[in-house]
Amino acid sequence: MAYRAMNSRLEPILAQLLAFDTTSRESNLALINFIDGQLSASGIATRLFYDEPRKKANLYARFGPEGQGGVMLSGHTDVVPVDGQHWTVPPFQLTRRQGRYYGRGSADMKGFIACVLASLPDFMAQPLRMPLHLAFSYDEEVGCLGVRSLVDYLQASQDKPALCIVGEPTGMCPVYGHKGKLAMRCDVLGHSCHSAYAPSGVNAIEYAAKVIGKLTTLGEKLAVVKDPRFDPPYSTLQVGLITGGTALNIVPQACRFDFEIRHLPGVSVGETLRELEQYVQRDLVPAMQRVAPESGIGLRQLSRYPGLLTDPQSEFAGWLSQWCVSEAFSTVAFGTEGGLFDEAGVATLICGPGSMEQGHKPDEFVSHNQLTQCMGMLQNLCAWMTR
Repeated sequence: MAYRAMNSRLEPILAQLLAFDTTSRESNLALINFIDGQLSASGIATRLFYDEPRKKANLYARFGPEGQGGVMLSGHTDVVPVDGQHWTVPPFQLTRRQGRYYGRGSADMKGFIACVLASLPDFMAQPLRMPLHLAFSYDEEVGCLGVRSLVDYLQASQDKPALCIVGEPTGMCPVYGHKGKLAMRCDVLGHSCHSAYAPSGVNAIEYAAKVIGKLTTLGEKLAVVKDPRFDPPYSTLQVGLITGGTALNIVPQACRFDFEIRHLPGVSVGETLRELEQYVQRDLVPAMQRVAPESGIGLRQLSRYPGLLTDPQSEFAGWLSQWCVSEAFSTVAFGTEGGLFDEAGVATLICGPGSMEQGHKPDEFVSHNQLTQCMGMLQNLCAWMTR
């Protein structure tokens, strides 16, 4: 199939995908139903995995010969908000300009999903020697939360794929690794009083500051272990959000802050959390409760996903470099669902159109050239999967 014909299928699909506002706080069902309709019209059976309120869903499909193995193409359907960003084009509408396709999610990562859907007729027209799997998820942008039900299904399946390509924007260069991430929340409950009698209260902000100070020390310890394949070449810990207090003349009763650890693959953060919990319970909480017994500090996990580190010398890596016509293997700073698939026993690499230099920004775009390269990768994959 010539690229021109493939691209003629691609643009209408991309336009439709961009028109759905699938910001993580919104439902993705309209988009999922659109994909479901596209697949059903081609005779491909699908399976949906809903969240508890049934407002979002993962979609999984498989076609080709029976049995285990095959290749899975994976992408997330949610996008980040456009709030507070200055866009010169409508964010939820395809705009074509000078070889670029603008719209929220065009790079991250509806461009890849559009390429997959546009390529399906070519896969279906061939006598595949192994199955092709499709996995489209929700809530990736808020901690890879939504895909867990799909991963659990794959892990228990008798027809689990052997390989997975996550189509995050990598400039169509193959990526073999990224860091894992743990997001945590700390809630500090103090005791309020007039600030003129501050010693009679428990200042939640001051105790939160003590915890943050400890986190700084723990972050320095994490940074000792280095891996030059990553940038930065060590695990990082940072506080990203804090709220607390009501007025300057009131000792604050509550303070909350969120922090994250982005850790190298293979680095366990369990010891870091144990040391933090020990410090909180041994050094801080007793002092707080001597003043006000109801005081305390709570830590809870918000989200977590593992790192990814696939051998760039593996057979799979060699095949992907042929499909995408690039041997420029690297790691990326951002996280993906790839670590979860890999943890479930599906060897995973990352390669997709666009760049994260455009992702999450106003006037996000993916170039026509990048989409054409992605269509070429899928065409090469199709040829490799054909008997």
